[in-house]
Amino acid sequence: MEKFFPSIPAKRYFTISEVSVLCGVKPHVLRYWEQEFTQLRPMKRRGNRRYYQRHEVLMIRKIRELLYGQGFTIIGARSKLQEFFQIESDHELEASIKPNVLDSQASGVPIDGGKHDSTLIGDALPDNSFLLSPAYLQKMRQELLEIRDLLGASL
Repeated sequence: MEKFFPSIPAKRYFTISEVSVLCGVKPHVLRYWEQEFTQLRPMKRRGNRRYYQRHEVLMIRKIRELLYGQGFTIIGARSKLQEFFQIESDHELEASIKPNVLDSQASGVPIDGGKHDSTLIGDALPDNSFLLSPAYLQKMRQELLEIRDLLGASL
């Protein structure tokens, strides 16, 4: 029971009625989903009119597929959507880390200030995949928290 949706026009904002047509869901259902799925937050303007962006239209299509196509409950779809967004944010993190690493290597400046802790990052792989290891990310997180504490103490 695959439903084909119309293509999403190249525009910045969509009204609730436009999203309703684009996703095959009635407006009252969209308003209900806003309460159930915290990731779904359309912009509200004059008179509480909702304006959805492209990524929200795609998210609504995903929610619709989970609920109607795959038979998930609201709770199940919510957790599946959170998993999906966790994977997406991991990919964004990976994309944001790799270009910076390549820039620092091109400049000849070592990332870790010349220190090489083999227990955390091992031998540097050609594709810099060591930067995505959980141990390395945990070390980076700890360092950022220490920096935040230092900055907070100086204010």
